[in-house]
Amino acid sequence: MSFLGETGIAKMINQMSASLADGNFLQVIGTPLMIAIACVLLYLAIVKKFEPLLLLPIAFGMLLTNLPMEFSQKLMHPQFFVDDGSGVGEFIDGGINIQKIVSEGGLLDLLYLGVKLGIYPPLIFLGIGVMTDFAPLISNPKSLLLGAAAQLGVFAAFLIALVLGALGLGFDVKDAASIGIIGGADGPTAIYVTKTLAPRLLPAIAIAAYSYMALIPVIQPPIMRLMTTKKSRSVVMEQLRPVSKTERILFPIIVTIVVALIVPDAVSLVGMLMLGNLAKESGVVDRISKTMQNELMNIVTIFLGTTVGATATADTFLNSQTLGIIALGLIAFCFSTFGGLLLGNIMYKVTGGKVNPLIGSAGVSAVPMAARVSQVEGQKENPSNFLLMHAMGPNVAGVIGSAVAAGVFLAMFK
Repeated sequence: MSFLGETGIAKMINQMSASLADGNFLQVIGTPLMIAIACVLLYLAIVKKFEPLLLLPIAFGMLLTNLPMEFSQKLMHPQFFVDDGSGVGEFIDGGINIQKIVSEGGLLDLLYLGVKLGIYPPLIFLGIGVMTDFAPLISNPKSLLLGAAAQLGVFAAFLIALVLGALGLGFDVKDAASIGIIGGADGPTAIYVTKTLAPRLLPAIAIAAYSYMALIPVIQPPIMRLMTTKKSRSVVMEQLRPVSKTERILFPIIVTIVVALIVPDAVSLVGMLMLGNLAKESGVVDRISKTMQNELMNIVTIFLGTTVGATATADTFLNSQTLGIIALGLIAFCFSTFGGLLLGNIMYKVTGGKVNPLIGSAGVSAVPMAARVSQVEGQKENPSNFLLMHAMGPNVAGVIGSAVAAGVFLAMFK
């Protein structure tokens, strides 16, 4: 009898009964609903292959933290990351109760420190840098403008969130900045900004960012066809010029210096991105660059995804703000695609039809998915058209652009 009382089913029934007696209806349905949401995300990651590298650990982390038993409470203690004003414990970084985490924290508490202290996102950028080829951007510097134009969604969503906050939805300026950065189509950047400005929104923003990144092949094509003509989509662009090794090596060094001088708050992300790229392009640290790209990147991805997912409990996730964030995330992606295509159309006109405007939609940071969408849409109109390398220029520029936008928000609102 005592064994049956210790099972997870018995604990869930007791927990739901106690919540029902207290009138906490959200808590009654919250646990089963969050487990169901976690299972849906696992289905999307495994069966539909929507950003599985991060959506799978995020979903499983959500599953772990919502298990209806004491086990989940031993893994993660969200209260250890909020200063309750009691003065009990040693707090660092504005609210991390390091004393409690060390003495009583579970596995996910310890791993979540990498998110709260801003360690994981820059390390993700380090790995991305090794895997990124900046040659298309170096060969065609105008691509940088397309990457900048595609950040329109970041600032559009930011302004809309501010308006909704003023209307009573509960978003302040820091929340709005965190929501806006979803438009950059860069999950690590969204997490990096949100953990500093609006940590309570981290689960919803992370899940929205990665879900919409996976849906780029669905979201972008209708906007691309709406904003371009058959003639402009058929444009075959001139072959890019070769890029020397000297240019490849100098590029990450110069970008790091320029960003540090203009937006120092973006250096944590851009600096790591460029360090990874320099390690690859220099050719003198092959063993280190392979570690950055493979083992380190994979380990950090597991830790980041699982711990971010573990913050998604019923109390933090099941509310009207989450629905607002999901809607604003979609708006941000649409505006980012619109911004890139708008400038792409302008370039098409200015150059007398030498630039295919479809490459503008690749200005979002989702590398290389957005560039592939440009390639697919271009080949639908002209099977002999190969836009992939041309679209990679704005695509990698978008990575830099989203990091710079994040630095601007952090400099203004942290």
